[in-house]
Amino acid sequence: MSGIKLVVLDRDGTINQDSAEYVKSPEEWQPLPGALEAIARLNHAGWHVVVASNQSGLGRGLFDVSTLNAMHTKMHALLAAVGGRIDAVFYCPHTSDDACHCRKPEPGLLEQISERYAVELRDVHMVGDSARDVLAAVAVGCQPHLVLTGKGETYRGRELPDSFPKATRVHADLAAFAEFLLTHEAARV
Repeated sequence: MSGIKLVVLDRDGTINQDSAEYVKSPEEWQPLPGALEAIARLNHAGWHVVVASNQSGLGRGLFDVSTLNAMHTKMHALLAAVGGRIDAVFYCPHTSDDACHCRKPEPGLLEQISERYAVELRDVHMVGDSARDVLAAVAVGCQPHLVLTGKGETYRGRELPDSFPKATRVHADLAAFAEFLLTHEAARV
């Protein structure tokens, strides 16, 4: 990697509460307990954090780009209030019917991140709450991490199904991932 310490996060279910009806407005965008503080903790340890998110609500006409931008403005403001930041948000606006290359588990969003930051993704940690996230991570050589929030709650207290890559590390939430990464990094120094 070219000197940059980079972490890629899914958004819905990882950073903020997810909804079966989609998160469609800034009012509906609510951070998960401890998630914003976990991002700030990573930032303070020198990590750059970017988001890779499927946002098929756009393709379904449930909200428009200006509403999505308003959700992200809220996310950035709440993060700033706790001393954190997300450097960039990459999103796929397509539905599964569109058969695009950017909708996770396809690797397109992660390839865009690799290109934008001129980094190999081999040592990059990717955190999400679903099989889609970890499959996209493995497709480009990222280190896959599953949080047991959002869709990941399904796997609390259970073995992961075989559909998950064997290398998947499991964490209770984003704060537990941050603790793992910072402890792991300190042990390597």
